[in-house]
Amino acid sequence: MKIINLVEDTKGGNCLNEHGLSFYIETEKHKLLMDSGATDLFLQNAGVLGVDLTQVDTFILSHGHYDHAGGLSAFAQLNPKAEIYLKETAGGDYYHISSRGGKYIGIDKNIMNLPQVITVQDNLEIDEELFLLTGFSKKQYPAWSNLELKEKVGNAYIQDGFSHEQCLLIRQGEHQTLLSGCAHSGILSILDRYYELFGSFPQTVISGFHMMKNSGYLQEEFDYIRQTAHELLETEALFYTGHCTGQKAFDIMKEIMGERLQDFHSGSQLEI
Repeated sequence: MKIINLVEDTKGGNCLNEHGLSFYIETEKHKLLMDSGATDLFLQNAGVLGVDLTQVDTFILSHGHYDHAGGLSAFAQLNPKAEIYLKETAGGDYYHISSRGGKYIGIDKNIMNLPQVITVQDNLEIDEELFLLTGFSKKQYPAWSNLELKEKVGNAYIQDGFSHEQCLLIRQGEHQTLLSGCAHSGILSILDRYYELFGSFPQTVISGFHMMKNSGYLQEEFDYIRQTAHELLETEALFYTGHCTGQKAFDIMKEIMGERLQDFHSGSQLEI
């Protein structure tokens, strides 16, 4: 399997960057795209990297935020035959509300009406290679920065429960690779859900951890970051991260996890 990071927050090689995420994936049976960044910049990077997106057969949207779906309409126009899997709640009214004000961070509503869209309600086995994982508990509370992420229901802004989040499991024989966009539900909760379903942990995990902050971290947040790193080590998986993890959080986790944690930026390629 080959995985290429088409766009991410950090510049890499000849690829441009933006606050967003998009993975191109080749398996034995599929050519996939998971997320499409904040704009159509991933299309430009795909050209630089020699990736032909007209050959993609499956698109997976990790969750209903603009920085993962901003280029989806452009992709659908380029490749109208690829099936698009997204949670049925992906088109909700999602906002970032802070002391500096609020802004809509959801997806273009027209995406939900595309004829190639397949809405996902629960865990879904697409075929023997691809499985969509949902239904994450809140036993392990996710990162503090999630507290500014809201859903507008009527005239009220309530805490986003991230029912619109799903992860992609790719199965290759005995090797299991789990991909998430931001792990808003908490990477530990996601892995708990995986273990609940399969009785083991994946060998490879590629995910943002949503620990990035614009302002200073509290001591409790540093403790959460360190605790997460120690618990990830117990899974024996190899982790690749970027996008919303944040450099400060990555550095702390890297000190604890060593070679078991790697960064994965724009233009990075991985073969499994």
